[in-house]
Amino acid sequence: MPVSLRARVKRRVRPPAAVLRVIRLNNGFQLLFNLLWWMPVFYQYQRQAGLSDSQIFGIQSVYYVAFCLLEIPTGFIADRFGQRRCMQLGAAAMTAANLLPVASPSFAGFMAHFLGIATARSLVSGASSAYLYEYLHERGADAHYVQAEGTARALGLWAKIVCWPLVGILMHIRHEAPYVLTALSALGSLTCAAALPAIAAPRGGAHPPAKRDGLLESGRQAVKVLGTARSLGPLMVQGVAVFTLARICQVNLFQPLLLEKDLPVADHGAVLSAMTVAEAVGSARTGWLRSRMSGTTAVTVLSVVMALTLAATTLTGRLGTILWLCVFAAAAGLAYPVQRNLINAAIPPTPYRATLLSVESIVDRGVCALVALAVGAYLAADRLDALLVHAAVGTCLLLLVVGVVLGRLRRDGVRPTAGQP
Repeated sequence: MPVSLRARVKRRVRPPAAVLRVIRLNNGFQLLFNLLWWMPVFYQYQRQAGLSDSQIFGIQSVYYVAFCLLEIPTGFIADRFGQRRCMQLGAAAMTAANLLPVASPSFAGFMAHFLGIATARSLVSGASSAYLYEYLHERGADAHYVQAEGTARALGLWAKIVCWPLVGILMHIRHEAPYVLTALSALGSLTCAAALPAIAAPRGGAHPPAKRDGLLESGRQAVKVLGTARSLGPLMVQGVAVFTLARICQVNLFQPLLLEKDLPVADHGAVLSAMTVAEAVGSARTGWLRSRMSGTTAVTVLSVVMALTLAATTLTGRLGTILWLCVFAAAAGLAYPVQRNLINAAIPPTPYRATLLSVESIVDRGVCALVALAVGAYLAADRLDALLVHAAVGTCLLLLVVGVVLGRLRRDGVRPTAGQP
C-alpha cells in the first residue's frame, strides 16, 4: 500500500475508547472554558456600571501586559506540577474571575476580573495543548491530534455562534446573566478537567525531568531545548504569521475595514457571525488538507491565502469584502490546528513542553503588540489600503525566509516535525 494511502487509512481509524473519551473531555473543556458569554456586551456593561472609556481601555491594556508576564511562570507550573492540574487551576480561576463583576461592579472589580482571566488563560494556554499531545503520544494515537484540536476549536466557535445572539435577551431578564453564565461554563470546564486521566512524565531525550527545578532553571532548560531543536524556532516564526494576521484582522482591522466600505455598524455582527461560521467549518476539516500536503507547506500556503485575501479587499466593494473575509476566516480555521501540531511535534521529549508553548505565545503577542502600533499609525494617516497591501507583502517575505531556513535544515538531515513527509 502506498505511503500516502496508508496515512489516509490510519487517520480514518476510530481511536480507542479511552482516547476517544479524553478527546471528548478536551472538547468539552475547550468549549466551556472559552465560552465568554459577556464578550459582545462587556463594553456597554462596564459603561452602565459607571466606568469611563479611559478606565475601560486602561483595564484592557493591563490585561494584555499581565497575560504576557504570566505566560512563563504558568508554563513552569504546568511543567512542574502537571498540565492536567494546571488546566484545573485555570478553570477554577476562570470561575472565580467571572463572579467578581457580579459581586463588585466597579473599576476595582473589573480590574480584578480581567487580571483573574489573564491568570486563568495563561495557566491553560500551553497546558491544554501540551496535555492532549502528550496523552495521545503516550497512547500511540498521534495521528488523531490535529483533528482533535480542529474539532475542539470548531465546537467552541459554533457554541459562540449559538450563544452570543442570546446575550442581549438574557441581560433584559437578569442584568448580570452574562457573567453568571460564563462562571457556570467555567465550572463545567473544571468538571471536564477533573475527569481527565493523569499521564506519565515525558521520558528520554537530552533533558530529563527535574521536578525541583526553580523558575529560572526551568526557563534556562527550555531555552536550551529551543536551541537544540533546530526546526522549532523557524516553525514558531512561521506560526507568528497565522496568529498575527488572525488577531489583527479580527480585533484591530475588522471594524475599520467594514466602515471603510460604508457598511452600517448594525450589520457588523452579522459579518462577524459569518466569519465565525467559516472559521468553524475550516477548523473541523483539517483531515483532507493533511492528506494532500505536508504540515509546513499547508501552514505556508494558508498564511499566504490569509494575507492575499486581506489585500484583495482593497479592490472590492461591500459584498466582495465580506466574501474575502470569510475566505480569510476559513483559512485561519484550517491553519491553526495544523500549526499547533507542527510546534508540538517539533518539541523533543522534554518536561518543559508547556514552558516552550508559553514562549511561543509570548512571541506571538509581542509581535501583535508591535503590529498594533503600526496599524494605529496607518489608520491615523488614513492609509488602510496601503496597510493591507504592505501586510501581505511582509507576510510573504517572512514566509519565504522561513521556507529557505526549513529547506536548509531538511538538506542537513533535520526533519521539521515528527511524522511529516
